[in-house]
Amino acid sequence: MKGVIFNLLEEVVADAYGERTWDDVLDRAGLDGVYTSLGNYDDAEIVQLLSVVASTLSVSDDEALRWFGQKAIPKMAKRWPDFFTPHQRAVPFLRTLNSVIHPEVRKLYSGAYCPHFDYESPVDGSLVIGYRSPRKLCGLAHGFILGAGDHYSETLAVEHLECMHAGSDRCLIAVTPT
Repeated sequence: MKGVIFNLLEEVVADAYGERTWDDVLDRAGLDGVYTSLGNYDDAEIVQLLSVVASTLSVSDDEALRWFGQKAIPKMAKRWPDFFTPHQRAVPFLRTLNSVIHPEVRKLYSGAYCPHFDYESPVDGSLVIGYRSPRKLCGLAHGFILGAGDHYSETLAVEHLECMHAGSDRCLIAVTPT
């Protein structure tokens, strides 16, 4: 996994709970915490860090992933405003993940592996997102979706219709502006 994700996690934890909490998370995870944005790091390290964050916050690992994703979006919007400014609402923004955002991520961060998304558009204005990734970080995707809603001042209902953690070959996530 690219170091930029680790950097975002550090920023989110430190902003919410202080630098000392981030240092405690690193100590409890047994990691040194030296992550460069362009570096490549073992996926197990982010999972380990998030598990310690979950324990620190007294939430499940999945809730910690969602929290991280939601809180990371404002930082991403500040770092990469060109991804966000062309849109006025969350659903059109979410539709750009494969076609705009992930190709640019691959340019910026050589060797980056990004999940793949597919989309269905029910007539009710909702969006159904198919998520595929061997990392199975659908909780993070859920948090990013909620964060996108926050960014565009929208409340989004997010429902997992299928999940790789329950044996499906992909996660299927329904997103409905409320």
